[in-house]
Formats: sequence, structure tokens, C-alpha cells
Amino acid sequence: MRLFTAIDISDEIKERLRAFLEPLRPLAKISWSSIANLHITTKFIGEWPDARLNEVKTALASVQHRGAIGIHVRGVGWFPNARHPRVLWAGVIVDAMLANLASATEGVVTPLGVHREDRDYNPHLTLARIRDAVPLDHLRNALNDQSHDFGAFRASAFFLYLSRAGKYTKLAEYSLE
Repeated sequence: MRLFTAIDISDEIKERLRAFLEPLRPLAKISWSSIANLHITTKFIGEWPDARLNEVKTALASVQHRGAIGIHVRGVGWFPNARHPRVLWAGVIVDAMLANLASATEGVVTPLGVHREDRDYNPHLTLARIRDAVPLDHLRNALNDQSHDFGAFRASAFFLYLSRAGKYTKLAEYSLE
């Protein structure tokens, strides 16, 4: 099974993103993300044996982080860059509490054999994936003409998710308060 931990996006932010993306979708034939699937990954666990699921759940329950986290979604951009884009993303402002949650999550699952990230935590919302070379000029122009502040919300929990065939299933919830 393929696992990750994440914070859910508020319904209000999802609606703002839906309104933002709706006129953009016809501008490029790329793989647009489902708004329902948007989340802020705090730790990608990867492939994990079914028989060891309770180990991960127990470890995540021990995360020492308390207090709701303020999340601000602002900005859009491309990974790895605008010249050779593979992903269109919306930015998530990294504050100390969000970074601490990601670090604490990684800290409790690494002893179980989960790979430790070599790069800095860089949260974002994947709005679309670009798998093939397609014209993006109209999309780029539209993005330049718009404001990209989607608002803020407070997250009071994070979740363990199962990813299977493009569908995400919540396996556990962990309160931050």
C-alpha cells in the first residue's frame, strides 16, 4: 500500500481554487487535479506492507505537535521551472508550525524504515501535471493576469492516507489540538 500524511484543505479554499481553475482548464490539455483530492502533504511514506500498518498508525499518534496550524495558500508556479514545466502548483506559505509538523512526522516514521527526505520541506498543492509537451502560452498568459491569493484557514488535524489508483482514502486522523 502507498501511504502519506497530509493536512486537508478547507472547503472555502477548495471553492476558491475551483473558481480559479475552471476558466483555465480549457486553455491547456494537461492532467488537471481533482479539487477533492487537493491536500498538503506533510510526509510521503511510500510503499508500506499491509501487515505493518498499525506500526505507522502508532508512530504517527506519538507526534509531539500541539496547536492548530495557520495555513495560507498563495501564489502559483511551475516545477521544476516555467521553461520546462511538469507540475502547476499553488503555493503554501511555510510557517514554523507547519514545518515543525512535517519534521515531527518524519522523525517518528524514519525509525520504522521510511526514507528521510534530503531536501527542505516545500509544501504546495498540485493543480495539474504536464506529462507531454503541449502548448501552454494561453495558460501562462491567463496566470499572469490574475491575483493568486486563495486565502487562509486553520488546520486542527492531519491524516494518514492510502493512495490507490488516483483515489485517496483516510486511514487515520490525528488531532493537533
